[in-house]
Amino acid sequence: MKLTNDKKILTVGLGLIGGSYAETLTKKGFAVTAIDSRREAIDYALKKGIIADGADVPDRDLIKNADIIVFALYPHIFLDWVKNYGSLIAAGTVATDVTGVKCSVVYEVQRMLPDGVEFIASHPMAGREVYGVENSTPSIFEGANFVVTPTDKNTEDAISLCEDLGKTLGFARVSRLSPEMHDDMIGFLSQLTHCIAVALMTSCDAPDTELYTGDSFRDLTRIARINEDMWTELFMLNKEPLMRHIDLFTAELTKLRNALAENDCETMKQMMRVSTARRARFDKPKNN
Repeated sequence: MKLTNDKKILTVGLGLIGGSYAETLTKKGFAVTAIDSRREAIDYALKKGIIADGADVPDRDLIKNADIIVFALYPHIFLDWVKNYGSLIAAGTVATDVTGVKCSVVYEVQRMLPDGVEFIASHPMAGREVYGVENSTPSIFEGANFVVTPTDKNTEDAISLCEDLGKTLGFARVSRLSPEMHDDMIGFLSQLTHCIAVALMTSCDAPDTELYTGDSFRDLTRIARINEDMWTELFMLNKEPLMRHIDLFTAELTKLRNALAENDCETMKQMMRVSTARRARFDKPKNN
């Protein structure tokens, strides 16, 4: 199934990612509406032409008229929303999300939604260190990855529609993972990196370090400016995979420390060779 301009799209949650979805899709000719509890977010998006209509409450007409609903909410708010208002979604609607964890969300949402409403989960691997629709931009998706996480309850039509959404938004690569594989991968690729950045920033309280730093430290700690509410929730919902990857990282860091203590230059060089080769695969491709 292809994503065509006649599809009416509702974004529930108009923060950075929800706002960037809305702005990108509006610029591509889609009729986009939004629901967000912040009236100022709705007013800003209307003023800037990011959305065609919006409400700061779960508006029945906006919900039932949507062909596609994108949920851009914290996991616990997402689950509460579906529990309280999911019955308002019309049969034939396809819903998706931007949630950073899947196993603790996907199966419960699919269970709660009414018959005829299909939820196909996805995760835009994009973000910035700022928040809110006021900072939304289509450029956030350029060169980034988009992961679709189907279950056995999903149809191929809905999966294809969600993949087409990722391509329409401008993501460089669109792939499929099971919710379980997604959560394991995200524990390593995203959550562990945030843990490392936080721990690095809290490991030294020497004054005025910002006066002496270079680009390497700035690059490594960019994500240490962190939304503590969102990331604590994501860490807790993916606790077991994240702890496993923390343990694996700790073992490698200890290996490097021991090699340094023992003047074992060959072990250090070998780790650096592996690191260099693996890192080369992560460079973002340029869009054609």
